Amino acid sequence: MQKVPLTVVGAERLRQELQQLKSVERQKVIAAIAEARSHGDLSENAEYDAAKERQSFVEGRIAEVESKLANAQIIDPKTLDADGRCVFGATVDLEDLGSGDRVTYQIVGDDEADIRAGKISIGSPIARALIGKVEGDVAEVAAPGGLKEFEVLAVRYV
Repeated sequence: MQKVPLTVVGAERLRQELQQLKSVERQKVIAAIAEARSHGDLSENAEYDAAKERQSFVEGRIAEVESKLANAQIIDPKTLDADGRCVFGATVDLEDLGSGDRVTYQIVGDDEADIRAGKISIGSPIARALIGKVEGDVAEVAAPGGLKEFEVLAVRYV
């Protein structure tokens, strides 16, 4: 399996989610299944079916998170020395040359991406266009509304 890039913060969030799934969610599901079994006939028991479905989801997510953590390549942006280039983990200040709007994004792994928090996935079109750029460069991004140009105002490793 290929390496999964994660920031230190993203890896810690996954560890916390795994802990929550194993210690809390798994126990809730076990209790729900036991409760549903106590109601008798399992063949027509919707509560039992729902609890088993939830158990399947929780166990699947546990396996997925464990796999991602086992294959993680954890990158600490504070220790990067990329000569001012946009790389995984970098925080980039941009100006949309079409509208003049300014935005700040951190380039993170797929699991960490949250556009509302200013975190974009390394696989997103804008992140792919930014990789390797330095302050003053212009990145062209194919967006649904057409080609957009962003000027790189600053690259930080925080």
